[in-house]
Amino acid sequence: MTHPTSSPRTRLAVLLGAAAVMTVTAATATAATAAPRSTGTGHSQHAGTVPLTTYFTGSAYQLRDTTRGNQRTLDAMNQTGGTLFTDPDNDWGGTGAPADRQSAGVDAHYATAVTWDFYKGVLGRNGIRGDGTGVTSRVHYGSNYPNAFWDPSCSCANYGDDPATGRTLATLDIVGHELTHGVVAATAGLAYSGEPGALNEGTADILGTSIEFFADNATDVGDYFIGERVFADGSLRRMDHPSLDGHSRDYWSSDIGTLDPYAASGPARHFFYLLAEGSGPKEINKISYDSPTYDGSKLLGIGRDKAVRIWYRALSTYMTSTTNYARARTATLRAAADLYGPGSVEYGRVAAAWTAVNVR
Repeated sequence: MTHPTSSPRTRLAVLLGAAAVMTVTAATATAATAAPRSTGTGHSQHAGTVPLTTYFTGSAYQLRDTTRGNQRTLDAMNQTGGTLFTDPDNDWGGTGAPADRQSAGVDAHYATAVTWDFYKGVLGRNGIRGDGTGVTSRVHYGSNYPNAFWDPSCSCANYGDDPATGRTLATLDIVGHELTHGVVAATAGLAYSGEPGALNEGTADILGTSIEFFADNATDVGDYFIGERVFADGSLRRMDHPSLDGHSRDYWSSDIGTLDPYAASGPARHFFYLLAEGSGPKEINKISYDSPTYDGSKLLGIGRDKAVRIWYRALSTYMTSTTNYARARTATLRAAADLYGPGSVEYGRVAAAWTAVNVR
């Protein structure tokens, strides 16, 4: 049968209709593909109201982030296992009070995403192990367990709750700290004893602090304290003047390797603060600091961005499992030379900051 020839207007209408159908079909296919990924609203204990990348199963939302290596956040139910957090309306954490079990999951899921973005966006690292794989976070770990730790056997981070305050330990700096232990294991592999153990803990504090600043969160502002939002009696550690925690050392000494890694990490933390910010009194984000030096020298900083790039390059390129403080000095100088040149201001200030914590 011969079909009648349609008018130009009719043919145009048919073509537009076909295009519209194809557009709707493509959009439907795209929506079907993208539908599981969703953006939820989280009410956290520490960071205020935050966006969460979640996963929609068709009937419920999960704290699962397929855009960041399929990271998952679980409720350990005050034991050591875990059940994936789910929610019917993608609004998580109630008012953000510790009594709402979801609120701790919000903190961990948010901070883990920030950590992923920091490593990828600032340092070019694709995930904690560098392989694009996300991590599993477990909150409400154990019963009255006021601690957190990285478990390399499962590539997971575990966060307890402070018995006194009920608050989760999954703050921006502590999450960054624990996940950085995974980065250390996948790069230098610093042994957890002696001076390498001190540098292991120091690195976790350095990168955890850098992640808190990177988040630029109005509720949990960047600072040079570790864990200041969790415990009623103040922060665990600090970087500008480490000994003020009553435990850490400010400067290197020949017996530093005999101390526990947290106390012995003081000179590494202090070095980073001096390199980034310089010595003496100053105010950063409305917080006052006054950082001393071993030799009384007055130092100018190079800024956090340059300081963290130098430390990360040293860690990922030059440090090994047996690196001690003297070798860390060499590693960071080599990193500074790579990034900014051996005759650069940055190179000179790396050397000066090490001298200021008695590492020569």
